[in-house]
Amino acid sequence: MQSKAIIITGHYGSGKTNIAVNLALELAKNGERVCVIDLDIVNPYFRTADFDSVFEENGVELVAPQYANTNLDIPSLGFDMAALLRGYDRVVVDVGGDDAGAIALGQYSQILKNFGYEMLYVVNSFRYLTSTPEETIELLRDIEYVSSLKATGIINNSNLGAETTADDVKGSAEYAYRCSAAAGLPVVFTAAKRELQVPDTKPVDMYVRPYWLED
Repeated sequence: MQSKAIIITGHYGSGKTNIAVNLALELAKNGERVCVIDLDIVNPYFRTADFDSVFEENGVELVAPQYANTNLDIPSLGFDMAALLRGYDRVVVDVGGDDAGAIALGQYSQILKNFGYEMLYVVNSFRYLTSTPEETIELLRDIEYVSSLKATGIINNSNLGAETTADDVKGSAEYAYRCSAAAGLPVVFTAAKRELQVPDTKPVDMYVRPYWLED
């Protein structure tokens, strides 16, 4: 992941917010100046904005715009995307689930294209509406259409929350690569809880913990 902007998107409950938090903290620990933008307008309960103290402790800037009373009527988001991209080494954008959440992202599509971006689509084979590669990629195409941005890779984050086992993660590999083939995109990595110690995966810490309600 070398681009200036790293966009994390995916279906509601895929665990994308936990992935975004982990990536931002990893980049900061590597010495980069990192900003996280919370564009999750779909799930008001588990958002990157909930982890402001964690970000502050690790030198990560958080931008969390205030939204109108409805998830669909998007107001001015109140920040300068271009200025943030110029001011930080890396900007991680946590986008709300599905195409409704991608509406906000679409406002910045041209700026993101100008600066360079990667849009990583988080998949979870254990979640409703994404249990098959066909369902998963159909949702991805909706997100791409609404945001006017193309996905560049897939993150396999198949998990069952606190009940996830190493075998669950290993067993999701076929699903992930079928998604990859259907979308014509690479699997960037498979995420697994650090304590599971699954070979050939990216270890992640669990910041978003509620079972089945992770986003």
